[in-house]
Amino acid sequence: MDFRELREFISDISKYIIFAVIAILLFIYVISFMQVVGPSMNSTLNDSDLVFVSKLRYKISEPKRGDIIVFQHNGVKNLIKRIIGLPGDKVEYKGNVLYINDEMYKEEYLDSDMITNDFTTLDIGKLYIPDDCYLVLGDNRVNSQDSREIGFIKKDDIIGKVIGRFWPINKVRKF
Repeated sequence: MDFRELREFISDISKYIIFAVIAILLFIYVISFMQVVGPSMNSTLNDSDLVFVSKLRYKISEPKRGDIIVFQHNGVKNLIKRIIGLPGDKVEYKGNVLYINDEMYKEEYLDSDMITNDFTTLDIGKLYIPDDCYLVLGDNRVNSQDSREIGFIKKDDIIGKVIGRFWPINKVRKF
């Protein structure tokens, strides 16, 4: 191998290394993917669906009501739920109807036959959601480990926003 061939070989290898480093950095800091585990987000997301998660979204904007998020629970377990209550909100379910700050709120993403048992933010420990905390629920309310059991979610525990489903291919969808 002469010098010219060696230089071309090193040039080719360096392109692959640069590509790999960029891809790794994107997956660490910007976007990743995750598999949905369990039925808690049925029928919006189902067990084994694969979703894209934007890790950068909440670095430049605040979480919004209705966002589907991935967060850490107990520093280990990643959960996927929907944000229902924002900091300062009072949330109440009464007669299968959601009230936020005493105003009725329609949840168009829920199946029409979905039942949510009565509860309030006071049942979770506070009348109003604390600063930098969120109330999250699964869309499958009868089978979801969410704020009703684990309490309010701290903003620091949020990994990112689910921005789309890419598997199964026949259910690709942007959120």
